[in-house]
Amino acid sequence: PMSFWLMKSDPAECSIDDLAAAPRQTVPWFGVRNYQARNFMRDDMQAGDGVLFYHSSCPEPGVAGLAEVASRAYPDATQFDPRSPYHDAKSTREKPRWLLVDVKLRRKTALLPLKRMRELPQLQTMLLLRPGSRLSITPVTEAEWHAVVELLDAPGTTRWSGCAAAATGGDVRLTGTSSAYLDAVIDKLMDTGCEITSERDAI
Repeated sequence: PMSFWLMKSDPAECSIDDLAAAPRQTVPWFGVRNYQARNFMRDDMQAGDGVLFYHSSCPEPGVAGLAEVASRAYPDATQFDPRSPYHDAKSTREKPRWLLVDVKLRRKTALLPLKRMRELPQLQTMLLLRPGSRLSITPVTEAEWHAVVELLDAPGTTRWSGCAAAATGGDVRLTGTSSAYLDAVIDKLMDTGCEITSERDAI
C-alpha cells in the first residue's frame, strides 16, 4: 500500500523551484544524517509514495508542493566526498552508513505556512507539529495527507493549476477545465477590481 511522508528541505539548498527545474523534475534526497530518518527511507519508503515537500530553515516554513518517492533507497554519495559538508569519514563504500531516495515533483502549490497548519484542528495529529519535533522526514497518515491536499487545493491557497489566465492591460481572459476552479478564480479576481469575461464554452 502507498505511504505518505513529509520531507523537509532548506530552500537555499533545494527548493520546490529547484525540483521543478531539475532533470526529469527529480532530485536525490541527499544529506540526511539522522538514523531514524534514514531508516524511514531504507525500510519503509517505496516508489510512488506521496511526499509533502516542506520548506524549512527559512523565514516562512511550510508545505510548498507535492512530490513522490521515485526510487528505493541507495547510498548517498555525499558521505564519501571529503569536500561535502555531509562527508562522513567513518562511512565506507563497502558499508555505507547513509542512504537516500530520489524524489520527483508532482506539482508546485502555493505555500501552506507552518503557522496556518498549527491553527487547523484536522492537522494537529501531524508529527511535524509535535513539540520538539525536528526530524527531516516524518510519516504522514492518509487522513493527514488528504487534509493537506484539500487545503492546498482550497480557494485562496492554491495556484489555480486547473485554470489558465492571460492578462493584457486591465483585461483578464480566463479559460479552465473545472467550473469550481473557474468560479473561485473569478471571485478572487473580482475582489481586486478586475473586469472578467468568462468563456464557459471552454470548460
